[in-house]
Amino acid sequence: MAEDESAAVVEAEFDDLGWSSTRRWVERNLRPGDRIRAVERLRGGWTSQMRRLDIEGDREPYSVALRSFVKPFFVKHALGLLTREADILRLLADTAVPTARLHGVDAAAEHCDHPSLLMSLLPGSVRLGDEDIERKSWLLARQLLAIHEVNVPEGARPRTYEAWTGPERVRLPEGSRRPEVWQRAVEVIRRPPPGYRPCFLHRDFHPGNVLFEGEGAGLTITGVVDWVETSWGPADLDVAHCSTNLALLHGAPAGMRFADHYVAAGGTLSGDPADHLYWRLLDALAFAPNAEKVAEPWRELGREDVTSVVLAQRLEEYLQALFCRYG
Repeated sequence: MAEDESAAVVEAEFDDLGWSSTRRWVERNLRPGDRIRAVERLRGGWTSQMRRLDIEGDREPYSVALRSFVKPFFVKHALGLLTREADILRLLADTAVPTARLHGVDAAAEHCDHPSLLMSLLPGSVRLGDEDIERKSWLLARQLLAIHEVNVPEGARPRTYEAWTGPERVRLPEGSRRPEVWQRAVEVIRRPPPGYRPCFLHRDFHPGNVLFEGEGAGLTITGVVDWVETSWGPADLDVAHCSTNLALLHGAPAGMRFADHYVAAGGTLSGDPADHLYWRLLDALAFAPNAEKVAEPWRELGREDVTSVVLAQRLEEYLQALFCRYG
C-alpha cells in the first residue's frame, strides 16, 4: 500500500464515524513526527470501543491502544471512569503488575470526538477457550493476589467498591428448574455487608481482561487491562467476580476452584463461610437472569457456544454449588 493510500484508510476509519478530532488528539500525544499509519478495531469490548493504532515515524514503528466511550451511558460517566483509569495506570507504572503505559487522557472529550484514553499496546491476547483452563486459573489467581498486594498510600486509594446489584434489583430467570435456589440467594444478600479488611481491587478482573502468551506449561500472563472500575474493598469480591466469570465460561466446577487457587497462592479470604458466601452471591446475582451482557463480547472472541440458555443454566448450577459448599 502506498503512503497516500495508507493515509486515506486512516482518514476513512476515523472520519466516517466522527473520529477526526480524536485522530488529531492522538497524534499530538505521540512523539514529535510520529503519525498513525493504520487502525484496527479490537474485538471483545462491551463498555467501550477499543482500537489498535499502528504508529510510524523516524524511529521503529510501534502500536498503541485507544479506548473511547461512545455509548450514551458510558459517555455520561466517562469523566469518572477514564480519570480513574488514568490515575491507576500512573499508580501501577512502577509495580510488577503488567499494565499499559499511559500516553494521554481526554475524559471530558474536550479535544476528542468521544471521551478517550490513549495507552501503550500490551503483548498477548485474550484466551477464553477451555484449553489450559487449570493453568489459566492458577495464573489468574496469582495475578489477582499480586494486585491485591499493591501498596497504595491512603491519599491515592481509589473509591470504595460499589455493589452491582441488590436484593430488589435482581432479575430472576423465568422457567427456572430450581426457583428456590434463586430466592434463597436473594435472601442471603439482604443482610448488611460483612466486615472486611480492605485492599486494592481491580473490581472487574476476569479472563476477558487478562492477556496471555504461550501454551501449556509455557502459558504466561502478559497484561491486565480495563482499570475503570478499580476500587477499595474486600478481596473476596474480586475473587467472587473472577469465579463467576469462570463458571459462566467453563462450568460451575471451574468457578468453584478459583478461590482455592487464590488461597493456595497465599491469598486470604473471609474465614466465615457465610461472609464469603455473601460476596460470592452478590457478584453472581449481578449476572442474572442469563449473563447476556457478557455473552456478546465473548461470542465476538469465538465463544459462540455461550448462548443465553447455556449461561443461565451454568449460573444456576453455580449458585447451587455455592450453597452446597458454603451455605
